[in-house]
Amino acid sequence: METVPAAVARAAHDYGREPALVDPYQRRWNFAELHDDVTTVARALIASGIAPGDRVALWAPNTARWVLAALGVACAGATLVPINTRFTGGEAAGIIRRSHAKGLIVTGPFLGIDRLASLPAGTLPPFVLPLPHWDAFLGRAAAVPVATASARASAVRPDDLADILFTSGTTGVSKGVMSAHRQSLGVARAWAGIAGLSVRDRYLVINPFFHSFGLKAGILACLTSGATIVPQAVFDVPRTFDLIEHEHVTVLPGPPTLYLGLLGHQSRIGRSLGSLRLAVTGAAAVPPVLVERIRDELGFATVLTAYGLTEAVVATMCRPGDDTRTVACTSGRAAAGFEVRIAEKDGEVLLRGPNLMLGYLDDPDATASAVDPDGWLHTGDVGRLDEHGNLTITDRLKDMYVCGGFNVYPAEVERVIAGLPGVAEVAVVGVPDERLGEIGRAYVVPRPGHEPDPDAVIAFCRERLAGYKAPRSVELRSELPHNASGKVLKYLLREPTAPALPHRTPGPEGRSGGGPA
Repeated sequence: METVPAAVARAAHDYGREPALVDPYQRRWNFAELHDDVTTVARALIASGIAPGDRVALWAPNTARWVLAALGVACAGATLVPINTRFTGGEAAGIIRRSHAKGLIVTGPFLGIDRLASLPAGTLPPFVLPLPHWDAFLGRAAAVPVATASARASAVRPDDLADILFTSGTTGVSKGVMSAHRQSLGVARAWAGIAGLSVRDRYLVINPFFHSFGLKAGILACLTSGATIVPQAVFDVPRTFDLIEHEHVTVLPGPPTLYLGLLGHQSRIGRSLGSLRLAVTGAAAVPPVLVERIRDELGFATVLTAYGLTEAVVATMCRPGDDTRTVACTSGRAAAGFEVRIAEKDGEVLLRGPNLMLGYLDDPDATASAVDPDGWLHTGDVGRLDEHGNLTITDRLKDMYVCGGFNVYPAEVERVIAGLPGVAEVAVVGVPDERLGEIGRAYVVPRPGHEPDPDAVIAFCRERLAGYKAPRSVELRSELPHNASGKVLKYLLREPTAPALPHRTPGPEGRSGGGPA
């Protein structure tokens, strides 16, 4: 049966004593033990009042407890709602409210922030579990027989809602992407099959679990293939090298910035990296020289690239044996049962297949806009297919850009900056960055008599948005380029060879002559 609870039970049966999950330098689980502890979590959730179909939000970094909690939610018959650990309290509260979550599992202080304390008053769901109280929570399981939890897990069906992952659209309004159990497992098995995952693999998961890739091409891919999950909460290069050596890591996916960080760090010298076999990347342009350096300097036998989005997770992927040009210049061929075609009108990439999302939560209009009557998802990306079916992404119809592997939607950032006193108009675009792929640049038109401090604008954003969303630079302009209908022509702001627009320093009347920006 294609359900997460069934996959947990099957893994215990098929892989038994093989290593399943590592809490580095602390505890280890084999697949049989993983099944037992996940069942205990499900019993404790049932004892806490979580009913079949309830939504449970999970706001925590990559740890073994995240894995146990997420699988426990599924085995209790509930729906998982991961929350980005970089979100502010206000952003997280919006996800909790919109998902109608009945429960919240939340980390203790992380990266200097108490996530639970940051939530606005009145936003907590009925059940809240701070992870520092984990052991006390598990004690509740004693009130629920194992047979009750087993029956709850067995009652889950393949078409039941497994997870809701929130993303954003071009309007800046986040959307809850809904997937059924069969779909989440379908993409996980497909990714694991192409990657050749097996019980011999130790998979270092740095991609956030709250992201579709970390959850489905990470946790679930390991669960279905017998590979070992090795979580890392924060990308820290020396720590990553330590884990590779200590845990004999074989599989390490990530955005190009991850590999650049490893290649450029002095602590790489003298490290034992011979266990590494598979790198999978994407989310940004991958120069051929980077593919070669990943192979030659880090020692990966295989480097693959892939393309996906939350609505489809893994749509295309290169295959082992593809040449460097195919890996670097394309995102591979259709995977996970997807069909891929290019729209004749505008070159947009269209996807169709059994693992396409169920739709957007409580938003039938957005769903109908994204998925046409023939079942094709309109991705908003522009691309082309070669004679072998390999997809190359050439541009974006949407304004979204990718910063360090995370999608940033300018409209969301623009709304925040527009709330600053003295801002008349703002446009945010992504500009190239050697380390992060792309970073945000805000173009701000001040109101008469004002001249916002660029550093203050950035600080204002960092207080209200996840760090990767905040622009890294701010330029003040007297005006922005518009078309006849008044829409900002962002391509003129992105074009490095375009002439700079004038910036005038406000004088006593709010206007005076100035030089170039």
